[in-house]
Amino acid sequence: MPEPRTAIVTGASRGIGHATALRFHAEGWRVITVSRTPPPGQCPWSRAQSHILLDLSDLGNIVRCIELIRGTLADGELHALVNNAGISPKGPGGSRLSSLVTDIDVWQSMYNTNFYAPLLMTRGFAAELSRGRGAVVNLTSIAGSRVHKFAGSAYATSKAALAALTREMAFDLADAGVRVNAVAPGEIDTAILSPGTPEIVERDIPMHRLGTIDEVADLIFYLCSDRAGYITGAEIPINGGQHV
Repeated sequence: MPEPRTAIVTGASRGIGHATALRFHAEGWRVITVSRTPPPGQCPWSRAQSHILLDLSDLGNIVRCIELIRGTLADGELHALVNNAGISPKGPGGSRLSSLVTDIDVWQSMYNTNFYAPLLMTRGFAAELSRGRGAVVNLTSIAGSRVHKFAGSAYATSKAALAALTREMAFDLADAGVRVNAVAPGEIDTAILSPGTPEIVERDIPMHRLGTIDEVADLIFYLCSDRAGYITGAEIPINGGQHV
């Protein structure tokens, strides 16, 4: 019996990351998750000890994460890498942190998680992804292409940089048989919605509703499947038309 396909999902303890891990698991994939907080105890991969508890805002932890996972990959193959982990600090009352006031340590921590972690994870597993003819999906954001009411400058620029990195890595890894794409969510119904989100839904989203974490997870899974075999270097918005 062949080994199941393997997916790594970062930032998988809640929200989009957790829904994505559940989606892959439901399709019979082996799922390895990474997050700075423990996932819910009922998660199958938690019981199977396939969870790495690390904070990816520390560059040393990213390298350690790669080393911990590499030896567990059957036949040295990886079939999907979902770089979902991201942080977006807010000011008092959930206010937006502008480029003029955000502390430089916050910028560095955010770039480590939102940009350098996807870079190092993808580079670190490039050989395994090539052997598995795998796919990478980076989670960017609508804030990477427009000034957002709640997302701060450091977060927005880190996501814009990740969108550019997605294109670069799609080009660099094409000859290795690895596809690299990005998904750019807009307003998604999670536990960390900012105050004032209902106003955005009514004013800025043509579909007049929030997206769901399962809708994002479905798109991520599709991009990692064979059905998306000719898609690479794309950043796909999932925002109910908010970008138009």
